[in-house]
Amino acid sequence: MNFIVSSAALFSHLQAVSRVINSKNALPILDCFLFELQDGTLSITASDSETTMVTSVEVNESDADGRFAVTAKTLLDALKEIPEQPLSFCINMNTMEITVQYQNGKYSLVGQNADEFPQVTMLSESAVRVELDAQILLGGINRAVFATADDELRPVMNGIYFDITTDDITMVASDGHKLVRCRTLAAHGNERAAFILPKKPASLIKNLLPREEGNVTIEFDERNAVFTLEKFRMVCRLIEGRYPNYNSVIPQNNPYKIIIDRLMLIGALRRVSIFSSQASSLIKLRMQENLLVVSAQDIDFSTSAEETLACQYSGAPMSIGFKSTFLVDILNNISAEEVVIELADPSRAGVIVPVEQEENEDLLMLLMPMMLND
Repeated sequence: MNFIVSSAALFSHLQAVSRVINSKNALPILDCFLFELQDGTLSITASDSETTMVTSVEVNESDADGRFAVTAKTLLDALKEIPEQPLSFCINMNTMEITVQYQNGKYSLVGQNADEFPQVTMLSESAVRVELDAQILLGGINRAVFATADDELRPVMNGIYFDITTDDITMVASDGHKLVRCRTLAAHGNERAAFILPKKPASLIKNLLPREEGNVTIEFDERNAVFTLEKFRMVCRLIEGRYPNYNSVIPQNNPYKIIIDRLMLIGALRRVSIFSSQASSLIKLRMQENLLVVSAQDIDFSTSAEETLACQYSGAPMSIGFKSTFLVDILNNISAEEVVIELADPSRAGVIVPVEQEENEDLLMLLMPMMLND
């Protein structure tokens, strides 16, 4: 079996799907790419047994259809060093010897039997199908993925919850301290449905979406989901279980509202948090008439810092404590110039929303407070 393919096209597709492969695999075949050539199209599959990515590359010439597996790391490292040019692959299907010829040299390596590679899971007939613009999906995953948990006891918190209704699609993530709810009105389902996408496939799809145009098709049943992009397809195991009612933890009727420049607040938090206790990263926000005082102290080392920022606030003076790293994370994942911080009292979660929402979007972030000592 012989075929000729562009080195740059092959390398970019291999690199994209190689992110699925774990550094240590229980099955040795999962260290490999699966190559399948059919009718002049080369399909490349990589898998970690729970998540599988498939991509296709057009070949310039081919003389037969066939399939084989080849060690991913060796092939990637070898192709990384080759500038753009045609590569000739020659595979002896009996001995699995592979020869890759390029302009002034050749590589020889041994492939493996493709039949050992795990089969891609098929969805049940009851699978739900939704379509979502690639950039809307990217925006939702980008904003939510940082708030997912690493909780062995509550695995449902370790992914992004997709809540699909006939009006909108909401992406939610929470680790119990912070919560992100990103609702898009530009897409909806034909029925009420939901699934929890684990963090790894969410990050993998996030890396592919920036170059995508048009719609992404998502199909899912109780156990698995399939994401179909223009040149890539990802099949992944979903997290099974019931996601908590996220709307019930968002405090309503928050009388204290501060409007403040987002980048100015991030800068102040970064400077002041250097002087907070390393164990807790506690910073204190004190609101008074059109002023926000950001302060921190580390009693053990007798260090402290304080900055006063201009903001829009008219209400009774109030203080609340937050973990500075979490608050900076939240502010970094909002793109608006100004944010509104809504508070009810020092023991209830703070709600942070952009002053101006993006078109067809409703973004809300929430952060649990920390106890202040004073």
